[in-house]
Amino acid sequence: MDEIRIIGVRGIPEIGEGDDLATLIVEASGEGAIHSDDIIVVAHKAVSKAEGRVVPGSDRRGAALAESARILRRQGEMVISETRHGFVCANAGVDASNVEGDNVVLLPLDPDLSARRLRARLQHISGVDVGIIISDTFGRAWRIGQTNVAIGVAGLLPFVDYRGTTDAQGRDLS
Repeated sequence: MDEIRIIGVRGIPEIGEGDDLATLIVEASGEGAIHSDDIIVVAHKAVSKAEGRVVPGSDRRGAALAESARILRRQGEMVISETRHGFVCANAGVDASNVEGDNVVLLPLDPDLSARRLRARLQHISGVDVGIIISDTFGRAWRIGQTNVAIGVAGLLPFVDYRGTTDAQGRDLS
């Protein structure tokens, strides 16, 4: 039987630039709590803060424009854009929630690289071989609610290719 368990980690303090996120995760998880083959999902905000991707928020729209590779739509303060990573999202992922002062958090410059570094650091300090997913919350156009999206991964394949197989009714998947 396949099993998925989701375990929230409590006790991680407010993250600041230069913080060792891997050590904070291990300490908050408790000794022996992280095992090889676990997949650790980390909010991009924690990664971005540790990497110093926090800027003054007095010009949030300007920050969103600076982080955009292409503007798709503007309406008031809202900017729908494609980021340099290829994500299409509101305000280029610039986020003001759960940030101290009048600051905003930007997406990591290279979320896959950030995931690889975090994975390597976790392996170095704890000896475990884990997968890392860096996630961000995306709105859903013309729908209610939000969803989390993997913006960076390391140590796992983020896609399964079903081409050349069949579905439950025997139809070819292409």
